[in-house]
Amino acid sequence: MAQGSEGRFDRPVVLFDFDGTLADTGPAVKRAAEYTLRTHGFSLDAVGDLQLLIGPPIVDGFMEVAHLTREEAEGLVETYRAAFAQMTRPEDYPVFPGMAELVAALSAAGRTVGVATSRLQGSAEQMISSLPLPPFDAIVGRIDGVRHTKEACVRACLERLGAAPGDAVLVGDRRFDVEGAHAVGLPCIGIYRDEDARAELERAGADALCTDADELAALLGCSLTA
Repeated sequence: MAQGSEGRFDRPVVLFDFDGTLADTGPAVKRAAEYTLRTHGFSLDAVGDLQLLIGPPIVDGFMEVAHLTREEAEGLVETYRAAFAQMTRPEDYPVFPGMAELVAALSAAGRTVGVATSRLQGSAEQMISSLPLPPFDAIVGRIDGVRHTKEACVRACLERLGAAPGDAVLVGDRRFDVEGAHAVGLPCIGIYRDEDARAELERAGADALCTDADELAALLGCSLTA
């Protein structure tokens, strides 16, 4: 069962994170990151858990796992983006079970559904369009030099939808999602798939926790049954 009250987040606007929430991008991100780090002379034994790259802007991720300055991490970005584009196909980042059905059910119930992601805007749009996901009312990602943080992406998504923070909830899998949502005034439902992720979301102050689409649907007050 979801760790929160059923229907507690029955709000008219539901925003989703993308990486690690709607789609399992982890293996693709880690493969491109491994290539990038090796290309730049890093030993993979000397870096942290590459799972931590899923979620934040890639520069912030490299700073964390490889203990780099921002300038050093920025020096890896071009290689990483090129590697990710060349090495990754839609089958490498499948939609998590039940998430497409949940998005469709929310839309059918008259809810507004958007994506607020720390992935670059163009990359997010391309990847989402390549997957068997229903249409979203808005997709908002990072734009270099314009918006960098999760907070900025959430805020921009609400603005595009003409929605107030009190009408919306964000679903995400990392502390960055919780922090970004709370900074804008939204609650955040944390979805986790291992105990480390659960602990991170709890420390960040997620407003509720769930493990899959069925539990998430219950928290959102949405039925996945016919």
